[in-house]
Amino acid sequence: MEPRLVGPGPYRATRLWNEIIEVFRAGMPLRKHRCRFKSYERCFKASEAVDRLHELLASNQNFGPEVTRNQTVKLLKKFLKNHVIEDIKGRWGKEDFQDDSHLYRFPPSSPLKPYPKKPPWAKEVIEFPDWNEPKAGTSQEHIAVKTVTTDSEMWYKRHSIAIGEVPACKLVFRRELTQTNIEEIWKSMTLSRLQKVLGLDSLDEVLDTKLVNSKHIVQNAYNVNRQGIVTLEDKSKELPHWILSAMKCLANWPSCSDLKQPSYSGFERDVFKTIVDYFGQRKEPLLTFHFYDVFVSVLGLLQKHSKAVEALQISCLLLPPENRKRLQLLVRMMARISFNKDLPPLSESVRTRTLMVQAFSRCILCSKDEMDLDELLAAKLVSFLMDNYQEILSVPSALKSSIEEHVLHLQRVQFQKSYPEVYRVRFPTPETEAVLFPEKSKQKPPILMWALKKPFQPFHRTRSFRM
Repeated sequence: MEPRLVGPGPYRATRLWNEIIEVFRAGMPLRKHRCRFKSYERCFKASEAVDRLHELLASNQNFGPEVTRNQTVKLLKKFLKNHVIEDIKGRWGKEDFQDDSHLYRFPPSSPLKPYPKKPPWAKEVIEFPDWNEPKAGTSQEHIAVKTVTTDSEMWYKRHSIAIGEVPACKLVFRRELTQTNIEEIWKSMTLSRLQKVLGLDSLDEVLDTKLVNSKHIVQNAYNVNRQGIVTLEDKSKELPHWILSAMKCLANWPSCSDLKQPSYSGFERDVFKTIVDYFGQRKEPLLTFHFYDVFVSVLGLLQKHSKAVEALQISCLLLPPENRKRLQLLVRMMARISFNKDLPPLSESVRTRTLMVQAFSRCILCSKDEMDLDELLAAKLVSFLMDNYQEILSVPSALKSSIEEHVLHLQRVQFQKSYPEVYRVRFPTPETEAVLFPEKSKQKPPILMWALKKPFQPFHRTRSFRM
């Protein structure tokens, strides 16, 4: 059975779980084995299961070649706990699977997971501001308006026209484009673009849009320094200075000019452990529990590099500013450490890049209710982040430009409605410009003036046209 690419959409983690089980059951060789003088049909050794599943995961485009053998063993522990496999005596329910010669088999019942039933989120339609709509708390029905009666002479003095009785009128409100309106526009257009890139009919199955904070989007887009790192308005949410110093030390190794480095052997490993311990204490991952399904859906686009980058750009723009800043600093440090050949090995048994992924995946992405594929999905996403962090963690320029142009258009429309005469002077069209500025008559090209002076001449053949 060939593995399928599981694209974006709701319940992607569950779909991936079922996909792996089907592929594993179909591809795992079953043979006769002996154990303690007894023969068992249609079973396999634990080490054989690790070999086969590791091969399947590494060749599966939903996961990729960076899946380690240790991660494969952890997944098989999940399989044993969830009764995807059982030992030859029918025991299951514990995560005591080991990479050894113990015998296991598949149970006869189907181990596929049903899709979870989530409470339906109400669809949020973010409306653009209605310029004729009165402000909150103001109602035209509660405004006292009385009929005004004037004679024609008084009316003429006031308005240079002669009218008799003036009927009752209602106030017409014109609201200017406020900061709140602009934030709502940013949220609406950002979510609309994310939905389009993911190729979904609706974001409702992967995201509760009511929980998306429009202020966070605007702050992440505009409050940045020269390096593109978010600047926080609340300084109490900044990373502690000692953690920043430790991260700079490893990211810029060996040139840490602002630090006095101890000379003992293994100093860099102690610094790394300090950073791992700090981020490991977080109660919620940097990508937050709320956006888990969104980022898991983006993983279905990794075969389409440009779309995956754009989807992650937009998704990271939704994060709280303090989370986005921590993510930017952490992933940048991870990437620099991975490519730094001058840094001594941080582990005796694991490659530096693999160590980065294993150490920080969980603090970047995990679900609130622990999913069986959390570790593999997080490792896949973090690997892609490390390889493309400069693009992904920058503000999407195309989206920013389109939103700014739309806001400018709305501001011009509102200005035109409120002050039509001033608008026609400031932004004239070719027709209105000719009326407003008659002295600027356009000169016709000389060739046209010359052509008008001569009457129409019939066409005469010359010798050059004769045969």
